Amino acid sequence: MAKTKEKSVKEEKTKEVQNSKKVRDTKKKDKKVKTKKEGFFKGIKKELKLVKWPAAKDIVKYTIATVVFCIILVLFFELLNMILALVKGLFN
Repeated sequence: MAKTKEKSVKEEKTKEVQNSKKVRDTKKKDKKVKTKKEGFFKGIKKELKLVKWPAAKDIVKYTIATVVFCIILVLFFELLNMILALVKGLFN
């Protein structure tokens, strides 16, 4: 009977030690997460400094090209729509 009590006491102590280790490990993980986040944002800032941003002249040029391209596509699809509506009207 004494041996079983000793075993149960030892088991309880080992469980307590394991629980305390888990608590310490989770605290360490929380600290690591914070430093990882800080490092992440520092990395973003560093990368954005390396980006070669376009000049204002280039932005205007690309914007005009995009608008013209969109207008051309709108006209194309409207023309296609009219032609298909005309063909549908002829066969109905």
